[in-house]
Amino acid sequence: MTSFNRSTSRRLKKLTQIPSVWEGDRRPLSSPNQFSDSEAKGECILWVDYSQGVVRGMDIVASDIGPEAIVRTLMQAMEHPQSPARPARPQRIVVKDREIQFYLRGVLQDLDIAIDYAPELPLIDELFRGFADILDSQTPDLPPQYAQILREKAFAIWQAAPWEFLEEQQILSIEINKWDVGTLYASVMGMLGMEYGILFYRSEESLKQFRAAVLTDQESTEHLEEAFLKQDCLFLTFESADEIDEDEDEEDDLADLPLSEIDPTFGNIHPLEGLRSVLYDEEALVILVAIESLSRFIRDHRRQLHEDIFPTLGRRYRISLPQSEESTKSVPVTVSTMPQLAAELEEMAGFDIDDQEIDNPDFQSLQDDLIPEDSFLSLGVVSWEILESLRKGVSYHQAGEIKQVGDGLPVILIQTSRPKAKTVIERIEATGGLRAICFNPGADPFDGDRYDLGLLQTQNGELFLFGEFLDEDPTHVEARKKWNQRCKNTKGYCGLIIAKGLTGASRGNPQLRDMMALFEARSLSPKDLGIGTLQLMPQLKFE
Repeated sequence: MTSFNRSTSRRLKKLTQIPSVWEGDRRPLSSPNQFSDSEAKGECILWVDYSQGVVRGMDIVASDIGPEAIVRTLMQAMEHPQSPARPARPQRIVVKDREIQFYLRGVLQDLDIAIDYAPELPLIDELFRGFADILDSQTPDLPPQYAQILREKAFAIWQAAPWEFLEEQQILSIEINKWDVGTLYASVMGMLGMEYGILFYRSEESLKQFRAAVLTDQESTEHLEEAFLKQDCLFLTFESADEIDEDEDEEDDLADLPLSEIDPTFGNIHPLEGLRSVLYDEEALVILVAIESLSRFIRDHRRQLHEDIFPTLGRRYRISLPQSEESTKSVPVTVSTMPQLAAELEEMAGFDIDDQEIDNPDFQSLQDDLIPEDSFLSLGVVSWEILESLRKGVSYHQAGEIKQVGDGLPVILIQTSRPKAKTVIERIEATGGLRAICFNPGADPFDGDRYDLGLLQTQNGELFLFGEFLDEDPTHVEARKKWNQRCKNTKGYCGLIIAKGLTGASRGNPQLRDMMALFEARSLSPKDLGIGTLQLMPQLKFE
């Protein structure tokens, strides 16, 4: 049995011994009647002064922690008691657990404290009854009768992964017409690998107002928070089941985690209520029906939704309801795409102008003679501090006001010899500058390989190949993931750096003095570019 060392015993014996009786116990924190999905876990250790009627020490510990924990809490109760008690040593301790009694007798034998047993501890019993009443009165995050089925439907959505082919502005309407809900407007989050989930807006107006508010002032954190809380929607989001340490890499993608580590969260946002991570009965039924009908629609139209153009689709379903107080057995639901609303939201965000200029139906070939073949190429990031120095020291072409969010500006770095770098810069400037950077799918029909093609689009609409990356290359997959996440942070801004020094000491690691030009641009998705998968033709050029 572990015991105090002598110096600790001497220190505790110096405390004033008061003629008080202390009660001590350790009990499960949750009440037997508590809802099953409660987060209240572990055990509570209490030490109270029965004579004065005050709590001297309290701690919450895991259920598998040994009996040493009750001694640690007792030491706190003696040396650092909760206010208004003062440091002291009791004359007598009473517990209702024989094992705890014998354990304390062995540990405290040098402190002249009597350790007794009693079948009831009146003050502690009263305190724990109060704790149980509080826990029983708490509202669960989900109605217990719907909690399991809601989680099952949420995991079905996670595995369907609609964010792989639906962008946030590609809205789906879900017409329910029950529980005072007419139509919900579903916006899917997650295409850029940052936040995964679905927002179910109760009105088209609320959706548009939120988008407009965000676009009006993207610099003000307070403004964005206010706009967020003014939404009128139900939501399903996905998070890591384990708490993430703030020091861990914030760029880890939730999609890389196994299903067992994914945790769905449900809730409600309303201008008068704010954010609430609790669903009441009717809200739970509404979101249950919405998720199930959306899952079926994705299953039935997955191929069409993968197309570059957001199609016009609609389908009617009858969704069965779980057994409840509801007399209705099922609900008819109609799910439809909303291409016109998607176009309107893109226009609000300023995507339409770029898309009209970029989408070229007469596209015939992709030029591959801009970037020298022996160049060093990398996808990376330039910190905001270095970016400011770079802008002052090189030929610099600005794309717009870039919001400094994240670790820096995502950039494509191309290093070649000084003469070749100069030629590349002059050619880009001759086209009016760089408009966009895009990664577009490519395929080799002869050997079946699939590629991620790095493309530069200049202001005159020409496309230039700067890199060919195999889809299965893990290094490129990781670099692309970070590129997407950083571009989302900067609201689509990125850059191209042309550097010299390929044959010198800085080969593969150009310094600030080696960088000759910075072209800021927009990052485009393959859907934005609108040219489809490029095929490698016999003349060895993607066309």
